[in-house]
Amino acid sequence: MTIPISLVIFDCDGVLVDSEMLSAGILKTMMAEIGLPITDEIFRQDFLGRSFANAAIQVGQRFGRRLPEDFQLRYRDRLLKRMETRLKPMLGMAEVLSSMRVPICLATGSSPERLAVSMRTTKLERFFAGRCFTTSQVEQGKPAPDVFFLAMQNMGNKPENCLVLEDSEMGIRAGLASGAQVWHFAGGAHIKAGYHLPPDVTPHRSIDDCAALHSAFLELGLCH
Repeated sequence: MTIPISLVIFDCDGVLVDSEMLSAGILKTMMAEIGLPITDEIFRQDFLGRSFANAAIQVGQRFGRRLPEDFQLRYRDRLLKRMETRLKPMLGMAEVLSSMRVPICLATGSSPERLAVSMRTTKLERFFAGRCFTTSQVEQGKPAPDVFFLAMQNMGNKPENCLVLEDSEMGIRAGLASGAQVWHFAGGAHIKAGYHLPPDVTPHRSIDDCAALHSAFLELGLCH
């Protein structure tokens, strides 16, 4: 018997908004400026889908150096300025959100400031007003499931009745650890540029773009 889905939880970066290549470009530039150049693969392994605190730990382990104390603030300032002029919603996502028949919410590793810019710039904030949850509200960021548990609790749903949409290894690990059904959304530019999940990360389903997402939601009666 299929357990009905009563809540869909969306990640933000790489799912709702196509932001990861913007982030990668700025991080690569700034890491080179401090003498720690990174490749696209290092960005995917150490930064993609992680909270900044967790990413900083990865950098320390990889290079044996801590990031400068002001690095996160400078990175955030540069990224937010870039996002305000260049960030786009995932193509077709607004139409998907407009068609939903079950409650939705957002759970992200982004800072509240970055999330606010993402929502405002892409005009998606109307879909998630009062239903946004960030890792700043919990003890551990992804791949820990804390932010998903927070979302589920606040939205009054059990994990087995939730569907999580994620694009990254860390997000999918977090979603699976929460006990929810987890779909991999593969419509972002970073995935088309070569990002792949490691073989030990197995989502319940993979979705190529928003058209496929809408069709999959239709199959389950989650949208019209």
